[in-house]
Amino acid sequence: MTETQNAHEHTPRMQMAKVAPEVYKAVLALEIAAKKGLDPALVELVKIRASQINHCAFCIDMHTKDAIAAGESIERIVLLPAWEESRHFYTEKELAAIELTEAVTVLTDGFVPDEVYEKAAKRFEEKELAQLIAVIATINVWNRIGVTTRLTPGHYKPGMYKA
Repeated sequence: MTETQNAHEHTPRMQMAKVAPEVYKAVLALEIAAKKGLDPALVELVKIRASQINHCAFCIDMHTKDAIAAGESIERIVLLPAWEESRHFYTEKELAAIELTEAVTVLTDGFVPDEVYEKAAKRFEEKELAQLIAVIATINVWNRIGVTTRLTPGHYKPGMYKA
């Protein structure tokens, strides 16, 4: 392959919304309920970080574009995978949310550590923390659907899917 040639775009394996509309609507309803009352910028950072960990290119594409459209800086998005070395770009509340996102997303490392949970519990009111946990759980569901069904990145436009 030369520098000017691109690899072929894969096609989706299935369209979950068409094949299992009740499931799709249920996950969408969970997402809408989960993010209610949370800072939209924080929600997008959480969705981007979980999607990076889960290698869901479609979700990374979507949530990066949504974050930029909502005014998020490219710099903060680009530095998100290295947040521990670029902590000064994020608030303490955002850092607690990002760290909790990683702990909840990578459960193969064990349970969510008490110190990670406690950091988040200090930065978020109890209802906010419950909402944050639900946002993290929901993006992990979307990531698994996206990766398994091979949703194709690159075609999403901000606002295409309203949730």
